[in-house]
Amino acid sequence: MQQARPLPTVVQALDAVLYLAGGAEVIDAISSWWVITHGHSQPEIAAAIAEQACRLDQVIFAEFTHEPAEEVARELVALLPPGLAHVFFSDNGSTAVEIALKMALQACRQRGEPRRTRFLAFSEAYHGDTVGAMSVGAAGVFTEPYRELLFPVLRAGQGRCSDDPPEAWLGDFRALLERHHAELAAVILEPLIQGAGGMIVWPEAAVREIAELCRRAGVLLIFDEVMTGFGRTGALFALEKLGVTPDLLCLSKGLTGGALPLAATIATRQVYAAFLSEDRRRTFFHGHSFTANPIACAAAAANLRLLAEPAVRARWRRIEAIHRQRLARLAGRPILRDGRCCGIVAAVELASPRAGYLDAIGPALHDHALARGVLLRPLGHILYILPPFSITDEQLHRVWDVVEECMALAERQAARP
Repeated sequence: MQQARPLPTVVQALDAVLYLAGGAEVIDAISSWWVITHGHSQPEIAAAIAEQACRLDQVIFAEFTHEPAEEVARELVALLPPGLAHVFFSDNGSTAVEIALKMALQACRQRGEPRRTRFLAFSEAYHGDTVGAMSVGAAGVFTEPYRELLFPVLRAGQGRCSDDPPEAWLGDFRALLERHHAELAAVILEPLIQGAGGMIVWPEAAVREIAELCRRAGVLLIFDEVMTGFGRTGALFALEKLGVTPDLLCLSKGLTGGALPLAATIATRQVYAAFLSEDRRRTFFHGHSFTANPIACAAAAANLRLLAEPAVRARWRRIEAIHRQRLARLAGRPILRDGRCCGIVAAVELASPRAGYLDAIGPALHDHALARGVLLRPLGHILYILPPFSITDEQLHRVWDVVEECMALAERQAARP
C-alpha cells in the first residue's frame, strides 16, 4: 500500500471498453482478470440478472432448489462428456479447487483407499489463494508468506516455452507417479494453459499422456478450468480439445459471463458414488451461504445460451487468427524469449535478467499501456492478451500495437548500461 497511487475510476463498461471518469476510454485486453466472456454489460445477461432479482434473490440451497440452478446444472452436464454428471456449486475459482481436493481425498478414503492422502501438481501451477489451492500451486511470491500453513505436495517439473522439447513437459512426472501412485489421491493440472504461471501453453499430447497415466494408475485427475473454460482455448472447454474426461472439473470466472461470482466443481458418477451412504459421517461437509445464488445462476444460464450461438465460435477463430498473425511479425526480435498462443489467449515472454512475477519491467509496461488506452497486466516479464469475445478487429490490432510499443520500451531499457 505504500506504493499505491490514486486509481482511475471506471464509470461504465461496454463490450471491450472501460469508460473512465473524465472521459478517457481503455480497451480491456485481459477481460478484467479473465472473467468477462462476451463483453462488459452484455444485454442478455444483464436482463436475466434484473428479471431474476425481482423474482428470487437468495434462498438457502441446503433446504431448497430453484430453476436457475437446475438449468445451469442441466446445461453444464449436457455440454460435458457423459462421465461428468454431478454439479456442486460454490462461489469462486479458489473454492472450486479447494472443493475438488477435499472431494478427492474423502472419496479415496470412503472407497477403502485410506493411504491415498497426497496430491501431485506441476512446478508452474497456480490454482488459487485458499490454503489448499495455494498448497497445490507453485511455491513462490504468491505463497511464501503462508508457507507454514501449506501441506506438502509432490511437484513435477515441466516445460515452459514453445521451443522446449516434448520430453521436458512431463519432466519427472512419470517417475513420481510410478513411485507414489499408491499414496496419491489426485493429480491436478490447468489443462492446455497455465494462467498465472505465465500463460504457459502445454502440448496437447503431453496432457493426454498425463491423463492416460493417471487412469492406468487409478489416480484421480482434477482439471482446473477456472481460466481455460468457456472458450479461452478455442473450444468451450480444454477437455473438449483434448478428448479427455477428468474425474473432477473446476469451473468459475467465465461461468456467469463475468457478471457475478459463481463456481462449480463437477464430479464423475464414480466420485459421487463414494459419498452415497446411510452413514451421515460420509457426507461431503462443505457449504456456502450463497451456494447456487439464484441471481448468479440466472446470469450463468444466460451466458450458456449465448455460448451455444455459432457466431461465438467464429469469433474465437477470428481472435486467434489475429493473435497468430501479429505474433509472426515479432519473430527475430532480440527481446522476445517466446511467443505463444492457444485459442483467444496470446503471450509474449520477454528476455529479462530479472525474469519473474516481481520483475520491475511489469509495472513499467502496465503504465505505458494504460497511458495509451489499453489495460494490460503483465505477469512480470510476460505480456499477455485475453480479450472479451466482443473485441473488434480494430481494437485487437490496437492492443497488439501497444504490445509492440511495450517491447520497444523493454528493448530500450535493456540497452541501458
